[in-house]
Amino acid sequence: MAAMKNEHARYGWEDAEATCAHADLLPIVEGKIRVLFPEGGARILDVGCGNGYLAGRLAAMGHEVVGVDVSPDGIAIAREAHPKARFEVCSVYDDVFGEITREPADCVISLEVAEHLFSPKILFERSYNALRPGGHLIVSTPYHGYLKNMAISLIGGWDRHFTVDWEGGHIKFFSKRTLGRIAEAAGSRACGNQS
Repeated sequence: MAAMKNEHARYGWEDAEATCAHADLLPIVEGKIRVLFPEGGARILDVGCGNGYLAGRLAAMGHEVVGVDVSPDGIAIAREAHPKARFEVCSVYDDVFGEITREPADCVISLEVAEHLFSPKILFERSYNALRPGGHLIVSTPYHGYLKNMAISLIGGWDRHFTVDWEGGHIKFFSKRTLGRIAEAAGSRACGNQS
């Protein structure tokens, strides 16, 4: 697994501000967390936390948050900007991931991460293993369905959309069906491993 660990280039985090993905996803995730844990106090694991923006927001809502990411510069920014949360440099491929997540989480969140992984099933398996029984998994990834791909083709946007200049960019593509299938399969394997 050590070779997989190096599949990501450093993303060059420069600040603790929201990214464009946060603008779309944050209201949905925060709303879901409010419904699932209306009184706060949930233990939440943010896998692929980047600069810690989401983890910091969830910690400010009163949750115990642990964020993990492969980016040392992102984790350094997160630790400074969001002292109420815990942050660790770690990949889902690392053995230490199991140690960091030894205390079961009520919720695992992984936003815009699966599409960067050579083996996204490991993300799902490790996430399910990190959850307490009855816990919740929230995952997002860009949608790559027929209509979106057709639109990109019609405007000649493939070179711009999937630039080869970005090391560690999107290497897996999901539809709702394929994302659901990999999550369900991993959950079944994870649950089987726990018995």
